[in-house]
Amino acid sequence: MRCASVLLGMLLGLLALAARADDFSVVFKTHGNFTEVKTLLVASIEGKGLKINHSNLIGDMLERTGPAVGRTTRVFGQAEQFEFCSADLSRAMMEADPHAIVMCPYSIAIYNLPQDPKTIYLAYRKLGPTKNPKLEKVLERINELLTGIIKETVEF
Repeated sequence: MRCASVLLGMLLGLLALAARADDFSVVFKTHGNFTEVKTLLVASIEGKGLKINHSNLIGDMLERTGPAVGRTTRVFGQAEQFEFCSADLSRAMMEADPHAIVMCPYSIAIYNLPQDPKTIYLAYRKLGPTKNPKLEKVLERINELLTGIIKETVEF
């Protein structure tokens, strides 16, 4: 029975990987409780020795400001974004190109949709491409870090 549970967990983890990717974002999905997945995401970020600088309650902001701009469609069930940096990777990125400062901090968003609160999405803004080969290598490492954090979260 334990073996079946482990296999089911691995299968769900594989299903969670790479829900979609655009030119600007990478989105993963998993199933579960929003608060529990958020706790795992925070643990995964902090487990890499990274400090979360800020969290943005994007879903709450949209709900709060919607009526003021005449828009009341509920976009998210819950939505939050975590901002953080890696001292090593951020330094390498800005040494490769000081103008890359605009790519820091990195962020991972976690959200669900009102019609399906048990499907949890984790996404990040894809960094790159660039014509600067030294910067491109660093951006690849950052994208790998962000993907690794999300994979660790959904495979818990």
